[in-house]
Formats: sequence, C-alpha cells, structure tokens
Amino acid sequence: MGQPGGYAYRHRSRLSIIAVKTPSSIKVHITRLEMTAPPKASLPVPVNIQTAIMRAPGIPLPFYRYLYRQVGARWHWVERLRLSDEQLTAVLHDQRNDISVLYVNGAPGGFFEYFRQDEETIELSHFGLIENALGLGIGKWFLLQSLYAIWTLNPQRIVTTTNNLDHPRALQLYQMFGFSPISTGEGIVRPLSDKELLELAKKG
Repeated sequence: MGQPGGYAYRHRSRLSIIAVKTPSSIKVHITRLEMTAPPKASLPVPVNIQTAIMRAPGIPLPFYRYLYRQVGARWHWVERLRLSDEQLTAVLHDQRNDISVLYVNGAPGGFFEYFRQDEETIELSHFGLIENALGLGIGKWFLLQSLYAIWTLNPQRIVTTTNNLDHPRALQLYQMFGFSPISTGEGIVRPLSDKELLELAKKG
C-alpha cells in the first residue's frame, strides 16, 4: 500500500508544476473586413446530409463553452474562455448579441454569432465548424446562410476580423462572398495555461 500512496503524491506534485507553466504568447497579423451589400452567390443545401440551423437565445453557458472550444481550439480562440460565468452571461444574453447553431446529422456541427454594434453595423464575431462537420462540403454553404441571416436585419455593413491563426482559406472565403479588407494590425494571443484548462474543465 505504500507504493500507490507515494506515486499519487509524486503525480500531484508533477501536476502542480505543470499548472504554473505559462504558454508562450503568439504574435498574430489581424485583418479587418467589411461588406456593404448582400452576397450574390447561391449554394444548394449539401446532399445526403441532414442539416439544421437554429437560433439559440439564452444559450446555456456550458453548451456555449463546448461549441466555442470545439470550433476554436484549432484556431487559438481563448477570449471567451477566460470570462467568468457572470461576464459570459452578460455578453451572450445581451439583446444585441445573437447565436445560431448548426446541426449536422443530429449533432452540433458549428455556430455563428453576430453583434449589432449600431443601427448600421453588425459584426460577425464568430463563425466556424466542429471537426465532425469538416470535410462534408458545408463550410461555404454555412457561411452563406450566416450572411443571409444577418442581411435580413438590413444593416449598412457587416464587419468581421480574421488573423493568420485562422483557417488558411478563411480570408479567401470571406472575400469570395463579398468582404473587402479595410485595415490590418498586429495582436497578441496568449494560449490557455494548464491551470486555466483545469479551471475550465471544472465549469463544465
């Protein structure tokens, strides 16, 4: 019985050492884009795949965090994961904010989120697919549906941002559907530490 106890103690010690490790920050090149007219493209619904896009007013925090992590882990999305429950609730349940979830063959496959900055401008703040929806040929179709949904609100412009950590074809795809770059800049992304990941796991 002595060995297991000793091992557990050493194992906890290693965890505590790992938890204080701070990941290196990543420099990113940011491109801000806008579109001032609805997209002219038209794409058919993907065949042999069951899809549904549903608005999610009052989305539960654990479900949102799940979507955010599943979509954004590959692209270093971290900002929303650092918010407390109270802070995230304030953001998500703001009446100017809107979230819609894509379902593919019955399972969550991605989401898009937009924010009404004012009467003229709406920001497409988040867009992406979960891994189970990749490779099915629905990315372009889903982005087009997202843009159609926003344009029904009759804004003067839609804005969004992308950076060099996003999907390699993200900038090209946005431009394909009518976005134009309007500015660039530099930023810093600080990946989640092991301690933050552990705290996030406790939130569910």
